[in-house]
Amino acid sequence: MGCDLVVTGDVVLTDRVIPKGFVAVENGRIVAFGEGRGPAATERHDHGGAYILPGAVDAQVHSRSQAGQEGFAWSTRSAAAGGVTTIVDMPYDDGDLIASADRVRAKAAEAEALARVDVALYGTCHPDEGPARVAEMVAAGVAAFKFSTFGTHPTRFPRIPPQMLHDCFAEIAKFGLSAGVHNENHEVVTAATERVKASGITDYRAHGLSRPAFAETLAITEVYEIGASTGCHAHIVHCSVGRGYDLCHAYRKQGFRTSIEACIHYLVLDEEDHVRRLGGKAKINPPIRPRAEVEKLWAHLAAGNVTLVSTDHVSWSEDRKTDPEMLKNSSGVPGLEVMVPLLVKGLMERGLPLTWAARLLADNPAKHFRLSHRKGGIDIGRDADLSILAHRPRLYDAAASGHNVVGWSPYNGMELPWTVAATYLRGKTVFDGENVLAEPGNGRYVTPLGATA
Repeated sequence: MGCDLVVTGDVVLTDRVIPKGFVAVENGRIVAFGEGRGPAATERHDHGGAYILPGAVDAQVHSRSQAGQEGFAWSTRSAAAGGVTTIVDMPYDDGDLIASADRVRAKAAEAEALARVDVALYGTCHPDEGPARVAEMVAAGVAAFKFSTFGTHPTRFPRIPPQMLHDCFAEIAKFGLSAGVHNENHEVVTAATERVKASGITDYRAHGLSRPAFAETLAITEVYEIGASTGCHAHIVHCSVGRGYDLCHAYRKQGFRTSIEACIHYLVLDEEDHVRRLGGKAKINPPIRPRAEVEKLWAHLAAGNVTLVSTDHVSWSEDRKTDPEMLKNSSGVPGLEVMVPLLVKGLMERGLPLTWAARLLADNPAKHFRLSHRKGGIDIGRDADLSILAHRPRLYDAAASGHNVVGWSPYNGMELPWTVAATYLRGKTVFDGENVLAEPGNGRYVTPLGATA
């Protein structure tokens, strides 16, 4: 008997690469993989010497941070073009904090109507309610919870104080999900920002000075201690400094459930070059750090101290990223279309195994969100979500591709030696190397194993 589809190329697993291998698909799931041409199939796609990677699971996407701007139709279009087959969307939407089962279900319905690839969701807790709605959001299918130790906005992106954070962690621990936290100490950032303003510094330097590295490590320690006290899986959703990865590793060695995320911008961009040139278009919280700190992150990645890599993608309109006063710009950058090629480029430049891409972009995030029964790897029974990387060098241009709601990107002009030649979602081509073929509504709301949604 044959199968629906066989895809051939160099198959990248988490522990090895199979040269001239195959992946066989039946009814949207992987039924076999290995060396050679594989079984007979109704359809065959030969990608020659290209790499067949598992479709990426982007652990941190903000599709709805600016009302009327991006939304699921555009964010998942960028995802499909970038080899990302599942996005995990954050709960801080413009005018809509996702802090109840009703809000989770409404957002999931919107995702299923508009998304081109699959979507999982974070939930959060309202500062007026604490953990009261955790159980109902778990039942509605959230894949994790997100909090912040810094108060960006009192209702849209609120600070959760330590005792309430402890209460929320204790409740989340009952369900085995992770609690992810934006890691910047509120008091430190507030004081440092006032000092920068008083100094008169308004250019690119202002942002890094207003959010010093120890603001991150203080917050990270607080989060991990709360996790240790409650038995909750404590996760840092982004870390720009090497010391943060030291802390995570130390807590893990002590037997606590800790994890840590390196966004692609912290592995690629630096303050001396990119922030100096781009100003607001490279303003991100926590800030982009000096090149020496970037190299520390790569050393931690090589040592196995990075749990997963994500984008923290947000597509602010250009007018919110071009104010000459650095601190007046919105924080965050788009990255869904280029995360996979950028990480592969970095791994190859440093002589690191390509298997790290499969682990950091797919396998680890799928396990983290309890989605690995369907997502995150080339394995029998999992969804046939595949990203094809071909040696097809290009200079990145976010506007020219046509797959982004904005034309600006901090990565514009960067050479990408390996680029996405095709993306498959459940065995169907959603990107053919030039065009996104999936229409809005193609994606599904995916939930953790055991969820009742």
